[in-house]
Amino acid sequence: MDYLKENDIFGSSDINLHATLRYYGYSTEAINKSDPSKAIFFVKRDAGLDGFIQQYFAHELRVEPLAFAAIIKELKTRLYHA
Repeated sequence: MDYLKENDIFGSSDINLHATLRYYGYSTEAINKSDPSKAIFFVKRDAGLDGFIQQYFAHELRVEPLAFAAIIKELKTRLYHA
């Protein structure tokens, strides 16, 4: 059995960042909802993730608005109805 190490995952409470990661093909591995005031979304880390996140914060990425909105809606459903 393979176990994930802390460096194998990336977590963020930024729902827009996570939705962008989902839009570009990353999967939601887990959502930590233990704190009722914020959730932390987790994805598996790969070689390109850090650069991708830098592109996000540098405003270098583009998304299709309706697809992005659908991902946000799905994430909120998982947060509030799961």
